[in-house]
Amino acid sequence: MRLLHTKKLKLETPTGVRPYAILSHRWLADHEELSFQDLQHTQPIFPSNVQSKQGFAKFKRACEHAFRARLDYIWIDTCCIDKTSSAELSEAINSMYAWYRDSAVCYVYLHDVGSHEDPQFGLENAEWFQRGWTLQELIAPDNVYFFNKYWTRIGSKATFASILNEITHIRQDILLGNHHQCESSIAEKMSWAAGRKTQRIEDRAYSLMGLFGIHMPIIYGEGDKAFKRLQLEIMKSSDDQTIFAWH
Repeated sequence: MRLLHTKKLKLETPTGVRPYAILSHRWLADHEELSFQDLQHTQPIFPSNVQSKQGFAKFKRACEHAFRARLDYIWIDTCCIDKTSSAELSEAINSMYAWYRDSAVCYVYLHDVGSHEDPQFGLENAEWFQRGWTLQELIAPDNVYFFNKYWTRIGSKATFASILNEITHIRQDILLGNHHQCESSIAEKMSWAAGRKTQRIEDRAYSLMGLFGIHMPIIYGEGDKAFKRLQLEIMKSSDDQTIFAWH
């Protein structure tokens, strides 16, 4: 697992288990986010073409929060994966649920929530809750902190449990870790994903693999077949008949 050092702002692959923060966010356009290639610079200061990206401030603030929390490392999906490598991308997608689950803390950055909004109104209208990938990013980590567009912490998964239940329809005992999500039926877990959107149709299935403990090859371009493959893999590992309620 490649991690970003929160002080040196360099990518490293530390040996052994090291505590790390992890970022969850709504992606900007690909060319506005910092990529793996952007972090291959050798100078102490980032090049101007990297600093001018809209995602640069988000990158810096996430690292600053982790550093202040005395965490040497953070994982950010936009730049810790070399997406030009199909093998690395496939491994990352298959591992992502575990990476969020094993993090010391997950920072959720809500780019569309201001500082003077009622927290419930802000959360209810945040685009983050409409995206497919952010479902596992909410459920998997134990410690989840929410930040508004100014990087002010507005609450946590624990303090917002009631509001999050209303928005996502995920039971509070699941959100708070009192009951493991694996105890939920297939239909219940599928219902959490209903209405969420992904940029690529295959990600509708790939973003759910971790919730069901499924590992399978990543084949972008297969379209709806990805979801059918996911269903088949779930059926191999479970006799829960509620899977037939979803297609």
